[in-house]
Amino acid sequence: MLKKKFGTAALGLSAALILGACGSEEAENDASAEGQQYDLKMSVTVSESSTWYEAAEKLKEDLAEESDGRINLELYGNEQLSGGDSGKAVEGLAKGSIDLTFNSTIIYSILDDRFGVASAPFLFNNTDEVDPVFNGEGGEMLKEILAEKGVHALGYGQNGFRQLTNSKLEVKTPEDLAGLKIRIPGITMYTDLYRELGTDPQTMTFSEVFTALQQGTIDGQENPVDVIHSSKLNEVQDYMTLWNYSYDPLVLGMNKKLYDSMSEEDQELFDRLGKEAADYQVEIAREKEAQQIEELEAAGMQIYTPTEEEIAQFKEAVQPIYEQYTDVWGADLLSAFQGE
Repeated sequence: MLKKKFGTAALGLSAALILGACGSEEAENDASAEGQQYDLKMSVTVSESSTWYEAAEKLKEDLAEESDGRINLELYGNEQLSGGDSGKAVEGLAKGSIDLTFNSTIIYSILDDRFGVASAPFLFNNTDEVDPVFNGEGGEMLKEILAEKGVHALGYGQNGFRQLTNSKLEVKTPEDLAGLKIRIPGITMYTDLYRELGTDPQTMTFSEVFTALQQGTIDGQENPVDVIHSSKLNEVQDYMTLWNYSYDPLVLGMNKKLYDSMSEEDQELFDRLGKEAADYQVEIAREKEAQQIEELEAAGMQIYTPTEEEIAQFKEAVQPIYEQYTDVWGADLLSAFQGE
């Protein structure tokens, strides 16, 4: 009996020592992460003149200031880290070869088709409908999917509502789109959507778009006003239709393994400053859009805003996309984005 009690006590002591050792090891890991110096690389899709880059600069400066220079963030515009390819940038982020990026959820669709739900056609009428979704269940559900893919979301920015430009005619109705060669991001949903609208969709990386428009390889493209303005597409496009057909959110993303390896203090720092930078980008993008539209018009672009009746025609024309993609996106995720 005494031997049995002694054996039980010994087992208990061993277990306590093992648990204690694990606890000590975790404490040592946390301690080793504290005060860690970081030299990180961040990729931004567009140029230094964009609101995306302005927000990235804010994050860089805030991190340096609050860490006393311990955290250094180097910024690379125009996807320099991935040879101009946004798809490779998000793949690099997920794998850890790039530390942070500012990319559209449209590009994330190459990792998982569910990201396409955020840009479903004519899902939102305006930004007043957007914010409650991204600050609520829809935004949280996207963060969970991002985590599955190896990305920790620090916050959501705004590329904005995507607008149509072309060099051929003023687009007012679906019939006006017939036969136009329109550059779109390389995701299947947009290909199916633009075929449904009667165009000849062309996929290419954004870094190739200006030259393709200049040479007449394509007739038009679609992007938010900030991108159209900062990329000077007015120099190669005559018409713009402000139809708000697809909302384009940005993810200020960080490699999840990198984030998980940091001390709690640094994680909290990145979460707080990342959200502030993303919110700042949304704020300045919305402030600048009206002025950017005026400047594009002054530069010679003919800008048209469809009537409610014309928008209704477009909405009717794209309904097959919802029938085709509800199962791809997931009914629950779509409902969260529809505010249901």
